[in-house]
Amino acid sequence: MADAQQPLFSQRFRGFFPVVIDVETAGFNKETDALLEIAVTTLKMDDQGVLSLDQTEHFHIAPFEGANIEQAAIEFNGIDPFCALRGAVDELEAMKSICKFVRKAQKDAGCQRSVVVAHNSAFDHGFLNAAIERCKIKRTPFHPFVSFDTTSLAGLALGQTVLAKACRAAGIEFDNSQAHSALYDTERTAELFCYIVNKWQALGGWPLPVDEQEPTPEQTAED
Repeated sequence: MADAQQPLFSQRFRGFFPVVIDVETAGFNKETDALLEIAVTTLKMDDQGVLSLDQTEHFHIAPFEGANIEQAAIEFNGIDPFCALRGAVDELEAMKSICKFVRKAQKDAGCQRSVVVAHNSAFDHGFLNAAIERCKIKRTPFHPFVSFDTTSLAGLALGQTVLAKACRAAGIEFDNSQAHSALYDTERTAELFCYIVNKWQALGGWPLPVDEQEPTPEQTAED
């Protein structure tokens, strides 16, 4: 049963703090291919339990030493990994800043662990984890394997699995000319996630009625 003394956000996802991310990469292999761009959006919750976007951090990232770059990948996303105008930073600088940024937002929300939210989350989560591991960051706020996939959520809620189509079905404007930018895709994914979670609440899906909530350990023992 939810503890009324806990911040409302911490009650919504059993102490997990959803953090929306998107990455742009130089291929599909998280171990060998360069991470070129990442954006992270944190969320906030009002007194009625309604989610909305809070803050976003965004980095262009220089390929790590020895990284593989697939020509097909950079032709698809339009990124020149070695263009000086990108203002790219080292992977370590980006990962340290993101972890600090997320950890603060997680603490402010009263949550214990951050969970990646992404469209086809296994891909983005995998590249994030690989970058954190390469940078030897031990104190990461992110859960190592739990994630919330907006592809699955949108398929259930809206009957669409493509990000652009799911956003439009939800009434969220989506500009295809800006797609495949980590910053743009992250914020649209965050809007989509908030729409689905808020819609579920409006339909009566959360909070659960008291008699449907999980029993406390004490209640279980009594049974």
